[in-house]
Amino acid sequence: MRLTVIGTGYLGAVHAACMADIGHDVLGIDVDAEKIKALAEGRPPFHEPGFADVLTRALASGRLRFTTDLRAAAAHGEVHFVCVGTPQRAGSKAADLRHVDAVVDGLAPHLRTDCLVVGKSTVPVGTTARLSARIAGLVPAGVRVETAWNPEFLREGFAVEDTLRPDRIVVGVTGPDADATLREVYAPMLAAAVPYISTDPNTAELVKVAANSFLATKISFINAMAEICDATGADVVTLADALGHDTRIGRRFLRAGLGFGGGCLPKDIRAFAARAQELGVGPVVDLLERVDEINERQRTRTVALARQMAGGELTGRRIAVLGATFKPDSDDVRDSPALAVASALHREGAEVRVHDPVGAANARLAHPHLLCGSDLALACADADLVLLLTEWDHYRDVDPARLARVVAKPLVLDARNGLPHEVWRAAGWTVKALGRPAPSDRLPVPQSAEPLRTTIGSPAGRPHVPSAAVTALPS
Repeated sequence: MRLTVIGTGYLGAVHAACMADIGHDVLGIDVDAEKIKALAEGRPPFHEPGFADVLTRALASGRLRFTTDLRAAAAHGEVHFVCVGTPQRAGSKAADLRHVDAVVDGLAPHLRTDCLVVGKSTVPVGTTARLSARIAGLVPAGVRVETAWNPEFLREGFAVEDTLRPDRIVVGVTGPDADATLREVYAPMLAAAVPYISTDPNTAELVKVAANSFLATKISFINAMAEICDATGADVVTLADALGHDTRIGRRFLRAGLGFGGGCLPKDIRAFAARAQELGVGPVVDLLERVDEINERQRTRTVALARQMAGGELTGRRIAVLGATFKPDSDDVRDSPALAVASALHREGAEVRVHDPVGAANARLAHPHLLCGSDLALACADADLVLLLTEWDHYRDVDPARLARVVAKPLVLDARNGLPHEVWRAAGWTVKALGRPAPSDRLPVPQSAEPLRTTIGSPAGRPHVPSAAVTALPS
């Protein structure tokens, strides 16, 4: 089929490449000319595991092209997928739909053949009906345009897998023709027995925001339990394991820590609550206000614990932050809890150095006041405190005995419960974490430990790091 994908961010670019990979003729459209140029040349403009391979394959097949011309999209597509962002509206908790509206306003007047417009963005319930009326007033006479909603359920870091092998496909349609068209679009997935749920547009729109709200609630619940564990000496990890064995609950999303961030969950639960208020049913989602508050509280709790570990004063302390992105396997720093904490430490006078395997460049752009780089040894050199704020496997694999030779003080705050604590304690570290009891004893640093880098440190005592090496960290 001839498909257009309008908006080529994480959702749109992956959707376009994957649809071409399964055999459709796809045209991707975006207003960002640099992004379109990069995609057309096979250069992913963001980090997403597996995406570069699919993009290269789709371009080589001749079934994938990119343009900034919305008129070309109107001429090309039988099905138009709307994949633009719906950020939080400035000065409000509601969703900002101006980009979705701009797509409709730019596309509809140029449509010359019957087609289907399918939204994939996360939107407030009732959006499909509103856009249908908007399109009807803009489309040329005699052209029949149907609308549908097909919410995405992508996880950054797993977007290709979630597109090609989704756990379900949900479509909101108003008639059998749109349903039949979408079944044809997703025929390979249906042949692989992927569950297909065809419903009305309102229900389809609610599925995504309800799913995100439930996940956010589950995360904030275990973080609330972590605070109770801190007050009682209980262990939230053991608690979560025990809860997870209950098949009604499950273990996923029960990792206590710094909380959620990114471009989806925070703004989606706020938009859902705002929409419920507009519909006159606000009290039934008051729970989401508490979910949001608990999530934000985790950031302030982490700063408070860091201050305590630093001796009650952050001014002049050198702090290494491990992780900048809002989650591992991504370079996305939007509403990153890690950077929120790093910035708060900086505001209190700490010298903060942030390390991230792939997100350092984006972190520097978003937070130029922080020292951000991709050299772990430089980030940790002479640090008075190390904070794990994004749970990359990269950090779990670090040798804590070698790292202990680089820092000033072997103190680590594991705000993601992502490190093997006993291994770090055995290497001489004092380890604290949210919701975990901390033993009072601490073993000495092994004297046989090798330096983390041959260019930093010496076998005797704590290494001296030349000032030139420290300032080499990008700023």
